[in-house]
Amino acid sequence: QVQLVESGGGLVQPGGSLRLSCAASGSIRSIYAMGWYRQAPGKQRELVAVITSGDITNYADSAKGRFTISRDNAKNTVYLQMNSLKPGDTAVYYCKINYRENWGGRRDYWGQGTQVTVSS
Repeated sequence: QVQLVESGGGLVQPGGSLRLSCAASGSIRSIYAMGWYRQAPGKQRELVAVITSGDITNYADSAKGRFTISRDNAKNTVYLQMNSLKPGDTAVYYCKINYRENWGGRRDYWGQGTQVTVSS
């Protein structure tokens, strides 16, 4: 059993900042990639940013220069620092990990999502 606890979402004005956190726990032997995705109403879920176990990062074009993804391996936690937020960033943000189970194979697991609303 794996749990992902997301936090940090909320309402922010345009130009503001938020920091999302996602802490993983449970039957995890090791975590490979950790990432953030988002889904706006009426749109498909899309990648925002991902970070590998070797700290290689990849960002959506819309996130480059404004968002920073990082991870704390000791805490099995991934962060997304979001600056210069725009109304177009409004969405439910989901954390996803790619991990190896304690006694099993490699899997993906999604968090429940946290709402980010950018509005004046």
